[in-house]
Amino acid sequence: MKKPASKAEIRAQLERETKRFLNGGGTVEDIPRGISGKEAGEPPVFLNQALFVEPKATRTLVPEVVAAIEARRQERFKSKPTRMRSRLPRPRRKIIYDDFGEPLRKVWVEEE
Repeated sequence: MKKPASKAEIRAQLERETKRFLNGGGTVEDIPRGISGKEAGEPPVFLNQALFVEPKATRTLVPEVVAAIEARRQERFKSKPTRMRSRLPRPRRKIIYDDFGEPLRKVWVEEE
């Protein structure tokens, strides 16, 4: 796995590229603050990009793979065996509330 470049490495690389550009005869223009790099009558950049220009690709189905996927999908919808319940009712704890919704006490009641 390739190690990502640190900020210091990126800064050093930019510094080297800038020096190489200036040593090769390039110049840097000083642009005053508040001036945009976009021309006034120019359309937005995203409108200049042509999307989906290639023709639609045909797809070839592989029946065995589709059948295997559908079989796995159908397994999820099969009913699971239900747990056998005890025939004897089990007691449950029930909270008794007063008229204002405050709990008064807990009682055990038999399920029916």
